[in-house]
Amino acid sequence: MSSRTSAPRTTLHAAAAGTTIAILAVLVLAADQFTKFLALEHLSERRAVPVLGEFFQLYLTFNPGAAFSLGEEVTWIFTLILMAAAITIVVLAVTRIRSRAWAVVLGLLLGGILGNLTDRLLREPGFLVGHVVDFIHTPWLWLGFPSAIYNIADIFIVTMMIGVALLVLVGLRFDGTKEKDAETAAADPDADV
Repeated sequence: MSSRTSAPRTTLHAAAAGTTIAILAVLVLAADQFTKFLALEHLSERRAVPVLGEFFQLYLTFNPGAAFSLGEEVTWIFTLILMAAAITIVVLAVTRIRSRAWAVVLGLLLGGILGNLTDRLLREPGFLVGHVVDFIHTPWLWLGFPSAIYNIADIFIVTMMIGVALLVLVGLRFDGTKEKDAETAAADPDADV
């Protein structure tokens, strides 16, 4: 089967790819900000609320740094990195993404980035240095390392970065073709891929 006949099943038109990314990003952003609103309304800061005992707890805290509160003195740098990542995804969405898998992964990743970026821009103590609202605590997950407290945006950022790594490992390109297929087609343009 040639790559031309199989392409329509896995590729999208530019508008469809951009729309997919935008819709998924908005859904994740909305879920993140809504759950943070609920946490702020119903949880007391730094007081554990067991949901499933030690397995799953709610614990409201405000993170001025990156993961595990690292880099608290340079919060504005994390904000600029989040902005650059969001802009990169938007540019890719408009110019290069045609793969359905890439559109889904990057849309969910963008939503997570925008969730934490919203906190950095709009929450106290101020623009570019706002603290991220974290409230999910799963102590068992960290295998003896200091446990982290995180939020919905963090979940999507971490899982979708794993998704990006997997797409790169399987050789799926932004346009929906595979690295191996592209190399074969370049070597022998008449061969079926």
